[in-house]
Amino acid sequence: MEFLEGIGSGALPPAPIAHLMRILPMSVEPGRAVFQGTPALAHYNPSGVVHGGYAATMLDTALGCAIHTMLPAGKGYTTLGKRLPSNVCTA
Repeated sequence: MEFLEGIGSGALPPAPIAHLMRILPMSVEPGRAVFQGTPALAHYNPSGVVHGGYAATMLDTALGCAIHTMLPAGKGYTTLGKRLPSNVCTA
């Protein structure tokens, strides 16, 4: 947890993906991680809205970091897969 707190305080650099996606940790506690993201124009799709992959990355980051807070120092984790519901709109 100290690792994530260090990133949040600026004492440690963020992960490259967090820099690319403009994601910042806002708070961490055991079993919980809250992030804030500010999408850039590069994160928008041709329809003019933020790409769904941006939201999926935010979800993956928050979930992974919440898990990270529950692991002993030196233990790692990875995301093997996730299923997100999607809505289909037709005109």
